[in-house]
Amino acid sequence: MAALARWCVRHRLLVVLLWLAALGGTAAASAVAGSAYSDDYGVPGTESGRAADLVQEAFPGQDGGRDTIVWHTDRGTVEAAGVEQRMTQTLEEAAELPGVGSVTGPYGAADTGRISPDGHTAYATVAFTAPSGEVAPEDVERLVHTVQEAEGDGLRVEVGGSSVEQTGKPSGHTSEIVGVLAAAVVLFLAFGSLAAMALPIATALVATGTGTLAIGLLGHTMTVADFAPMLGALIGLGVGIDYALFIVTRHRRGLREGLSVGRAAERAVATSGRAVAFAGATVCIALLGMLVLRLDFLNGVAIAASLTVLLTVAASVTLLPALLGVIGRRALGRRERRRLAEHGPRRERHHGAAARWSHFVERHPKLLGVVAVAVMVVLALPTFGLRLGTADQGNHPPSSTTRQAYDLLAEGFGPGANGPLTLVSEIGGAADRQAFDELSGTLRDTDGVARVTGAAVDPGGGTGVLTVVPESAPQDPETSELVERLRTDVLPAAQDGTSLDTHVGGVTAGYDDFADVVTGKLPLFVATVIGCGSVLLLLAFRSVGIPLKAAVMNVLAVASSFGVVVAVFQWGWGLGALGLGSGGPIEPFLPVIMVSVLFGLSMDYQVFLVSRMYEEWRRTGDNAVAVRVGLAETGRVINSAAVIMIAVFGAFVLSGDRIIAMFGIGLAAAVALDAFVLRTLLVPALMHLLGGANWWLPRRLDALLPRISIEPPEPEPEPQLKPERESERKPEPGPVTEPGPAREAAPAREAAPARGAAPGLVPVPVPASGAEHGAVPEQRGPEDGEPAAAGSRTKV
Repeated sequence: MAALARWCVRHRLLVVLLWLAALGGTAAASAVAGSAYSDDYGVPGTESGRAADLVQEAFPGQDGGRDTIVWHTDRGTVEAAGVEQRMTQTLEEAAELPGVGSVTGPYGAADTGRISPDGHTAYATVAFTAPSGEVAPEDVERLVHTVQEAEGDGLRVEVGGSSVEQTGKPSGHTSEIVGVLAAAVVLFLAFGSLAAMALPIATALVATGTGTLAIGLLGHTMTVADFAPMLGALIGLGVGIDYALFIVTRHRRGLREGLSVGRAAERAVATSGRAVAFAGATVCIALLGMLVLRLDFLNGVAIAASLTVLLTVAASVTLLPALLGVIGRRALGRRERRRLAEHGPRRERHHGAAARWSHFVERHPKLLGVVAVAVMVVLALPTFGLRLGTADQGNHPPSSTTRQAYDLLAEGFGPGANGPLTLVSEIGGAADRQAFDELSGTLRDTDGVARVTGAAVDPGGGTGVLTVVPESAPQDPETSELVERLRTDVLPAAQDGTSLDTHVGGVTAGYDDFADVVTGKLPLFVATVIGCGSVLLLLAFRSVGIPLKAAVMNVLAVASSFGVVVAVFQWGWGLGALGLGSGGPIEPFLPVIMVSVLFGLSMDYQVFLVSRMYEEWRRTGDNAVAVRVGLAETGRVINSAAVIMIAVFGAFVLSGDRIIAMFGIGLAAAVALDAFVLRTLLVPALMHLLGGANWWLPRRLDALLPRISIEPPEPEPEPQLKPERESERKPEPGPVTEPGPAREAAPAREAAPARGAAPGLVPVPVPASGAEHGAVPEQRGPEDGEPAAAGSRTKV
């Protein structure tokens, strides 16, 4: 990777132009081809899926988008002459609007069932010519404006339905802008340089922009869910800025130590860039774990999100070093450049809060470990109340027209009117037809059924359809119980002795089926994700303990973040303040996607933290020093990266989309807990308690495993560091490697390389407490112009 960085710095203008060409090319292709996203989250092979297929086959042309116009009056009834005349005229005008296929109202000679029993509420069904999800927003807006002009004199008119819901969502990029601005503030505070602040943001924007546009093109070749672009942008911005932050931080360190701009960029990519590539690979593997579920729309989400992560990694190791070459030494702030010019380069010493915290953790590992576990367990408790289902327009903000239409229907026709069940029967003969005709009466006598309407048979007589309105709301557990009772008890008994086969469909049935499929495959999925990540960590750190601890930490992070999501979105804690309506069940696909993303992001911080500990362990063979130095040297940058990711993820609450807001809050909570509780408290505490057992690996397994290196030991900087003046020298050792009382008088010893260290390393004398300044013996290889030693590690 050093050679790649060297080439990118030398040809920086070409690299920048290539990336801009990639962004412009995908933008042009996307403008020409358009997008082809899908809002069909159905699961093939389920009973509800079979019901939907039968309806489409028997009644073709019924797949157009359908919305509902609802009106209500407290002054008289909706059948009063004035109300009927006004609404009849309004419905006729609506039927003539562009994009509207038909409008079916309640007024006429026959009883349509569209007027409530008390006569105060009525509704009409609007059928669009375009399929659901493809209705033009301007057609929907025109419809809403037309029908709401009829309001007045005590008459309320509201519009509900999926088309209106999509139109009501914010169409701008407020969440992305807020997230990027928040990240910019954190980066400026961390770097003190506008140029250095701009680089991670520019790199992430170019990579994420290219990825988001490419996702739109991907939709023409496979099923891609409509929320995939926003999810890709959320993940891409978060990891893209973080990855660039790690590389820029290492580059700035090289400049302060006196390296040239090109050499500092080369070394940053050769060290931190390797860790970025490894971390990106773990995120992609975790995302691609969704493929084991074999669900079409999740396959599209997995590939789309992985593509964005892949592009952010590529930009971090190519575009970023090119930009570092462009800004030169302006990656350092003015004060840092002035100090470097006046006093010369100096080796960094790790003082401050990070070093003091590292010592504190070492002194109190048991107490801090118990506190960390208690925090994670308490936050995970709501997860046990997780209820999978579908949020609907009843969860929208109270001021929205969709929510008001939902409430009016529920008040006038009962809560089940917002989510009727569709029963589809396959009729094979006269006996089946008779059983189908009698089915309506049987269903009306079933507990939990409010009414049965819409009995119809297709022209061929082979398919019959019934609409069952439950007594309970679509999100109510009683509705799910009714679906189960119909399938297992009521329908089998009614069909006994015939070949009639009736399938229960509808929104609630569909999401119940989806939840059952996901729940059944979840153990395999989680085992796949954990297993692949653990194998990678085993190969990288040559330890059994590190992957096992990482797996446990990841499970804790996932459970605790789910607890936050349940408390906010299911229980409704603070949801009104966020402008996201009221609480409701959690979408069935959310746990799968969040597990993938969270496992990948958790591995990121594990890699960056433990790789520095592992480097120190290989050099000193002292676990206490390795943990102390690793935590002190990575703590600040990991915390900065976490704050950035929390800001980016949290800003997506402003998207106005409930699903994306769930991802944003869940991921922000997971990153906060992972960085500030697990990696800062629990991981170092456990590693201090376990001692050398952290790095144990059976000899036979050690001999069988291939050798890879995440972040090779960094060689000494080429220029000589300016010696400190006698007056500047401090009698005490550096705070990171300050020896404990029992080792202060210990003589210097020679550190033998730990098992798994690269062959050919010459042991060097090190103080008993570890290298005081964190210096590492130079190890030259192919990147420095010399051949690698035999048996050297394969580099990732």
